[in-house]
Amino acid sequence: MTNREILRAGVVGVGSMGSHHARVYNELPNVELVGVADADASRAESTANTYGTEAVPTEELLDAVDVTSISVPTGYHHDVATSAMERDVSVLVEKPFVTDAENGRDLIRMARDRDLTLQVGHIERFNPVVDVLADLLPDLDVIAVAARRLGPPVDRDGNDDIVMDLMIHDIDLVLSLVERDLEAVSAMSARGKDHVAAQLQFSGDVVGSLTASRVTQEKIRDLSITARDCLVHVDYMDQSVEIHRHSSPEYETEDGDVRFRHESVVERPSVDSGEPLKRELRSFVDAVREEEEPEVTGADGLRALSVAEQISDVATSRVHGEAEVNPSEVTTV
Repeated sequence: MTNREILRAGVVGVGSMGSHHARVYNELPNVELVGVADADASRAESTANTYGTEAVPTEELLDAVDVTSISVPTGYHHDVATSAMERDVSVLVEKPFVTDAENGRDLIRMARDRDLTLQVGHIERFNPVVDVLADLLPDLDVIAVAARRLGPPVDRDGNDDIVMDLMIHDIDLVLSLVERDLEAVSAMSARGKDHVAAQLQFSGDVVGSLTASRVTQEKIRDLSITARDCLVHVDYMDQSVEIHRHSSPEYETEDGDVRFRHESVVERPSVDSGEPLKRELRSFVDAVREEEEPEVTGADGLRALSVAEQISDVATSRVHGEAEVNPSEVTTV
């Protein structure tokens, strides 16, 4: 908690994602980027020079800030977040939240006891198309949700678990959109860890389908919601939403040939433009200022982690099967 007019911000870990956190803090009004820290001193120095700030050791940085993003490898999230909150610093912890659920519960308790903001960096929640979805969903009788996060091989380390690295974005988003109990999870994998398909069974006969891939020769980031009277398609990259209604399939004869024709009414609601990361960090600093619960809580981070772990375990097991979900394991904080 802080009463400062200008929030002093820092970033611990300025790799590919953390460097963008530094950029955005440097652009936000009433926020001062006072420094960055990284185990790679040259990388920290380069990022600091780019954004006109200082490269300093982590402990020194945490002594000087009110808020910080933690973008180090997941195994270090708990230790760095603990060091920050011991200094009464509010934290945004990148996804996945932690490697061990008990560590996550420890951070949640610490933030609560010290009256600090703890937000988990599930950035897709802040894509402008999600605002449109949130407005549509109360009027939809949802049957199924399908999400795809596909792309070609990447240059960076491909040993990261694809479920934790990519699919967890869609796990978090689907769990936040489908307000029903998750009853079962099943999954399969291909090409080792590079292509995973998962199925989620929710109460009320609602199903989810998630696919993440590093071997698809087209980059796709989308989500579809099948409802009783429409299909909603969302493209995260284009930040577009299409609602398909009143589908009318029919056969017609043309020059003696029978052809199939399919027509539907397509609505394209307007979507506010905006960079998801900037919306995320603005939401974080607003929650700190207003002393309100963040948009993505530690409990949200733990729930996504629990489901991701189950998908990863089933997908990589020798015998692919179905894992029953214990709701208490998914939601306990």
